[in-house]
Amino acid sequence: MNELLLEYFPILVFFVIAIVLSAIFVLLPILVVKQKPDAEKLSAYECGFEAFTDNRKQFDVRFYLVAILFIIFDLEVAFLFPWAVALGDIGMLGFVSMMIFLGVLTIGFIYEWKKGALEWE
Repeated sequence: MNELLLEYFPILVFFVIAIVLSAIFVLLPILVVKQKPDAEKLSAYECGFEAFTDNRKQFDVRFYLVAILFIIFDLEVAFLFPWAVALGDIGMLGFVSMMIFLGVLTIGFIYEWKKGALEWE
């Protein structure tokens, strides 16, 4: 039993180092840097929402639409990397199936473009 536990000891050391470094990286800036919030630092950044307002306020659905489109096209890239690495082994069937996949994605992209989903008013 002790031999089995000894095999997991490097993993335990790794977790301890990771937790200690994470705590240092989070706590050290809080302790070292003076906290001086101003209006510019508290203003909305990239998300379009005003900071610290009513949570029940309605917001534009376009934020979700952009996020969904990003996820869809990000998944395309996630499928392309393993396909490109294994292209020599999968042969013509793998190539044709990926071209069909990319064709469907391209048709979806053209559809979104024609519908105006990519336009920001």
